[in-house]
Amino acid sequence: MAKKGKQGCSCPGFLRKNWLLLSTVAAVLLGIGVGVLVREYGKLSNLDKFYFSFPGEVLMRMLKLIILPLILSSMITGVAALDSSVSGKIGLRAVVYYFCTTVIAVILGIVLVVTIKPGVPQTANEIDRVGSTPEVSTVDAMLDLIRNMFPENLVQACFQQYKTKREKVEATTGVDRNSSTFTEEPVTTATTTEASENKTQEYKIVGVYSDGINVLGLIVFCLVFGVVIGKMGEKGQVLVDFFNALNEATMRIVQIIMWYMPIGIVFLIAGKIIEVEDWEIFRKLGLYMATVLSGLAIHSTIILPLIYLIIVRKNPFRFAIGMAQALLTALMISSSSATLPVTFRCAEEKNHIDKRITRFVLPVGATINMDGTALYEAVAAVFIAQLNDLELDLGQIVTISVTATAASIGAAGVPQAGLVTMVIVLSAVGLPAEDVTLIIAVDWLLDRFRTMVNVLGDAFGTGIVEKLSKKELEQMDVTSEVNIVNPFALETILDNNETETKKSYINGGFAVDKSDTISFTQTSQF
Repeated sequence: MAKKGKQGCSCPGFLRKNWLLLSTVAAVLLGIGVGVLVREYGKLSNLDKFYFSFPGEVLMRMLKLIILPLILSSMITGVAALDSSVSGKIGLRAVVYYFCTTVIAVILGIVLVVTIKPGVPQTANEIDRVGSTPEVSTVDAMLDLIRNMFPENLVQACFQQYKTKREKVEATTGVDRNSSTFTEEPVTTATTTEASENKTQEYKIVGVYSDGINVLGLIVFCLVFGVVIGKMGEKGQVLVDFFNALNEATMRIVQIIMWYMPIGIVFLIAGKIIEVEDWEIFRKLGLYMATVLSGLAIHSTIILPLIYLIIVRKNPFRFAIGMAQALLTALMISSSSATLPVTFRCAEEKNHIDKRITRFVLPVGATINMDGTALYEAVAAVFIAQLNDLELDLGQIVTISVTATAASIGAAGVPQAGLVTMVIVLSAVGLPAEDVTLIIAVDWLLDRFRTMVNVLGDAFGTGIVEKLSKKELEQMDVTSEVNIVNPFALETILDNNETETKKSYINGGFAVDKSDTISFTQTSQF
């Protein structure tokens, strides 16, 4: 009888524990239903469509609002809680994992697109072009990536990114320095020679700022700042406590946003379904979409779980189910950065990953780990070559692989950033950059699925890095416990002739000074 009672209580317990996930799934289904019904019978004007999507827009704005304090607080506290040597090892393991999975994703994408040949049955003229081609230079884009790692103004990096663009200048006239957007910027000229007319076309490089958080620059700063305050000992403890409190407050705000999420998702999905004007394009690009989606499915259900299983020796699908809320959110809002608050919550609360790992690994992963984007770019580049009836040799395929891997790292974690990096990949192998307009019409849908794969890759990365770093983390925990239980054991370290007045330990949470006074400080436990 007791057994039956226990089983009867399990259903309410399950609902209480997973209400957010279940309500999000219900919101997705309801959103699709509402979108289809309103599209068929509503006959809304463009203005009505805009107003209809408003609750979904509010959700996006709330999630984007929380990105900045979350990245700052999590990165700084995560790095400060680790020794510099330990954080270096964890960082190296994370980067190696990200690089390996991205390369595997690119190779998988190329194998599938070469095998299936989605572009062979049709030509580029049969597909309607949508939108415009972003103007991107491969060299300038890579240099901008490095420039953004070192922002000249930290406050500006919170809402703007640096970008260079080329402007043509007449060969006969001198370069007007005042025409540059920033007068302090040195004007650089690039020359190209036209063989037929033997004329030189000069360009000047102009620096501009575009809207959007410079996540890469903030991560580099937080990394250095966290290491520095971690080494400052007791002097830096005030800052560590401040950022710990900021992180805790931010996560509580995330919990409040989660209550609104199901409502926002209903209107976000319904609004997107209503906005799509031409569903015929999905039939024309059906084989291309099937190639991309099958690649993403193989990568997320076979390759990533297999890597996790081999290294961690635990059930990868149970881990993935723990991340279900974050994966659904990524699918709905198509931004790995905006999904970051939910990813943190799932990794720490559902999968019980060490906070020292999640705070350090997840912000970096949301910026540079783009498995889905890399796979998509490799497939799209070969697809466009097939549409133009161009045979790619082995060298060009290798070039696509390398460029797609490098470009995906530079892709910001924002919606449809892959289109900009797509132009870089096409330019690298001499394919027409304007053909990116052939796939823009379906990019909004594919972007959601590849973002979900990116987030899943980040999540598996935390579990793998935690397993590989288990020894270092346990050693830090043991050292911390020994120091707290018997702080006087450290007196033997201090020599009587030492001129040093005190030694501080962040993880132990105490300070030893010359007069053997033991003072305990309150530290946040990870």
